[in-house]
Amino acid sequence: MAMVAALLLLLLAAPVIYAENHTVGGSSGWDTGVDYSTWASGETFTVGDYLVFTYGSTHSVDEVSKSSYDSCATSNPTKSYTGGSNTIALTTAGSLYFLCPTTGHCSQGMKLAITVEANSSSTPPATSSPPSNSSSPSPSPSPTTSPSSPSPSGATSKFCSMSHLMVGLVLGFGMMFALVV
Repeated sequence: MAMVAALLLLLLAAPVIYAENHTVGGSSGWDTGVDYSTWASGETFTVGDYLVFTYGSTHSVDEVSKSSYDSCATSNPTKSYTGGSNTIALTTAGSLYFLCPTTGHCSQGMKLAITVEANSSSTPPATSSPPSNSSSPSPSPSPTTSPSSPSPSGATSKFCSMSHLMVGLVLGFGMMFALVV
């Protein structure tokens, strides 16, 4: 019975190592003057990951269709985010398009196109949850906390999740050993 419980715990913890937070624009965040095409080309976006947008009060984030992205059309967003910090779960594989709806910002390059790849299980990890600063799409500003020190590349390291998994494995095997002895 203890072996079954330990294996179940391991199966529940395993998907967590695959999720990454991608801080859009890296240390520059969501702002004018950032080359988002270059930034995105250095990232791998997978179902279960999160996009973290951090920005000042003159910006916001709209998720838009490809045609709106191509023409910088801000009149018909799929979703709108405000408040200075938003965490968006990447729940399905495919292309996603974002832009800043502030007049002139998109035409100055403040837009992002990404392709989300399916993960090995093709579904988001059931046991992981978005960071505490997550924000739902909202037509009005909502206060949120800013993320803790983003890494220079814009993606959080998988090391933290891997070390948590290793601690879990050691504890799980320790419990199994203690029950057997």
